[in-house]
Amino acid sequence: MSTDRVKVAVVFGGRSSEHAISCVSAGSVLTHLDPERFEAVPVGIARDGSWVVGTSDAETLKISGRTLPEVDGTADAVVLPGEPGRGLVRLEPGAAGEALSDIDVVFPVLHGAFGEDGTIQGLLEMAGVPYVGAGVLASAVGMDKEFAKKLLAAEGLTVADGVVLRPGTGIGFADRDRLGLPLFVKPSRAGSSMGVTRVTDAAALDAAIDDAREHDPKVLVEAAVPGREVECAVLEFPDGSVRASLPAELSFGGEFYDFESKYLDTMELDIPAKLDDEIVAELRAQAVTAFRALDAQGLARVDFFVDTETGSIVVNEVNTMPGFTASSAYPKMWAVTGIDYSELLTTLVETAIARGTGLR
Repeated sequence: MSTDRVKVAVVFGGRSSEHAISCVSAGSVLTHLDPERFEAVPVGIARDGSWVVGTSDAETLKISGRTLPEVDGTADAVVLPGEPGRGLVRLEPGAAGEALSDIDVVFPVLHGAFGEDGTIQGLLEMAGVPYVGAGVLASAVGMDKEFAKKLLAAEGLTVADGVVLRPGTGIGFADRDRLGLPLFVKPSRAGSSMGVTRVTDAAALDAAIDDAREHDPKVLVEAAVPGREVECAVLEFPDGSVRASLPAELSFGGEFYDFESKYLDTMELDIPAKLDDEIVAELRAQAVTAFRALDAQGLARVDFFVDTETGSIVVNEVNTMPGFTASSAYPKMWAVTGIDYSELLTTLVETAIARGTGLR
């Protein structure tokens, strides 16, 4: 560990369909990291998978109108990690092997495949570099909705009824009748509502499945769950304790919380959600249970459907690297709960360093 400021490699972009949202999240992280305690080292991953020196200008990582940001793949190439104790190493001609910066900890602000799914976590584990967020197992399981639901159900939590369609398979008539309408069709391993369709007419189901398979050959078809959409943020502290935030309720203009509602149109958060104290307490408890069920570390956002008439709570999914944009629910929930954005990032980095790598 360096004796000066902690050097944090903020890694963003990536090869997934959530590349742009990762850039936006990273811009917010770079803006809010405490400069007196941390030295941020931006590292971009272009859409083709190449690693480059990232921009430190957070303004260029924002959504402009409806134009999404992107990592400039022509920037100076780097590899992370380099040799032990050297961190980032340049690859461009004339400087190959030159140390760019030692790195104390990595903050992988990556959403979706090839980043949130255990891949970069495995790389960092092998290199012995501490990193923010869930380890290999929880990242992989949290990314795959099929297996996340199985672990959540095994822990006694309620999940939506659904069926998994593997490559080359379709949905049978018995499953269609059981699930009814409306249905939600979604890629098993994608986020930011990419490829998700709300189906209200059985004639549109096959097209929705084809659309989801543009993002993932494995698809989930789930019954719609009545209730209000509520989220809860979970945070691990350096001493290993885990807390859940006050919940937030989502309000949006479309039929469901799709990509446009999340990032391009108007979305409102009611924090704390206007729910009875008993329901709030149960949501916070279930959020921690879901976090533990996936053996998660660092942070997670747990999404629920809450039927206030019946009191039923259904876990929709667990996101192990939730959005960190200015409009994202995760930092906003903690701000209302009493931990502001900068303190939240400090806690995440310090927890990552305290945890280290390897079995723990």
